Amino acid sequence: MSAPNHESATPHSIVLYGAEWCPDCRRSKAFLRDQRIEYTYVDLEARPDEVASVLEYNEGKQIIPTIVFPDGSHLAEPSNEELAEKLGLAREAAANTYDVVIVGGGPTGLTTSIYAAREDLSTLVVEKSALGGQAGVTERLDNYPGFPEGIEGVELADRIARQAARYGVELLSAVAVSQITPRDGAATVLLSTGQEVSAGAVVIATGSQYRRTNAPGESDLIGAGVHFCATCDGPFYKGARDVTVLGGGNSGLEEGLFLTKFADHVTVIERGDKLAASKILQTKVAEHGAMDLNLKTSLIRFNAGEDDRLTSVTLAGPDGAEYEHQTAAVFVFIGLDPNTGWLDGLLDLDDRGFIATDRTMATSIPGVFAAGDVRSGSTKQLASAVGEGAAVSLQLRYYLEHRVR
Repeated sequence: MSAPNHESATPHSIVLYGAEWCPDCRRSKAFLRDQRIEYTYVDLEARPDEVASVLEYNEGKQIIPTIVFPDGSHLAEPSNEELAEKLGLAREAAANTYDVVIVGGGPTGLTTSIYAAREDLSTLVVEKSALGGQAGVTERLDNYPGFPEGIEGVELADRIARQAARYGVELLSAVAVSQITPRDGAATVLLSTGQEVSAGAVVIATGSQYRRTNAPGESDLIGAGVHFCATCDGPFYKGARDVTVLGGGNSGLEEGLFLTKFADHVTVIERGDKLAASKILQTKVAEHGAMDLNLKTSLIRFNAGEDDRLTSVTLAGPDGAEYEHQTAAVFVFIGLDPNTGWLDGLLDLDDRGFIATDRTMATSIPGVFAAGDVRSGSTKQLASAVGEGAAVSLQLRYYLEHRVR
């Protein structure tokens, strides 16, 4: 069978045929994006002429997503595991036993691994998505020390991962940890591939994630007009006519006030009929000449321009009527969730679900530590996340030297 010709695909690129209403298409797009793999997306709703290509690849069946690779092969409706295998991602640990297993391959986990490896500890990092964590999908970082001109998130993430690899850290991506079973001061770690490895100590650095709206267009515009950290990304919008804040809690109003340092105007959107923020913050916002509050207003969709950056959002006002709001960026502050659900009650958590630790970052289970954004009391900033990675490595060394076997 000859492969269909797709004129918009770049040479040697991966082509993903899909539709916005298809959840598996969104999952595959997110997987490729998280792995920082370039691809061309063909929206079959916008390009119905391309349906013939999908039918040809799948012997007359209209299956999406259909993902075509540079060698002409394709996968139809693949799982993330099938995609990972096709892309050649390392998903099997080379050994059965490690001094340290780190769950999470973001800046905290990778920094911990570098320091642990320098102590000659055999170290395995297991990351369910792509190495680099949220830093890797942040468009640009301007507040990380040592880069006066700023640095792209993907570049910083790749640098840290390469540094870890140089010290002999074993790195697995697209692999999750399913279970941790404590055993006499050590632990058995079950991977999503079914493989079990033993660890003298475990560090949980799975981070947290900002709640998303899941509105159409959001996932494609993260870093291109949709953001979750005003401190990190607000300076990009200096002189912008308007930026929008979604969420009327303390975080939304605090970050909105901060954004007035850069944008000419800040629009706050809250779907409820009242704000959840403190009265002091509400007063500051009400008295600020560059801020507007819109209650009982819902976000319907994010809209992109020809350059694939956000140009506007579609909102529904109190009367339910939809209208378009022109804005340079949307900062989403509707909550933060720790990545701890998979622990299934293993460790003590705080009332928000973050892992409770003592001052040495030890959890309620001997030999299991937590560091970075997933830890209760952490500051949720990149520089401090890296610092906690270095700090917990010192506790690892002490624990492994003194643990009772």
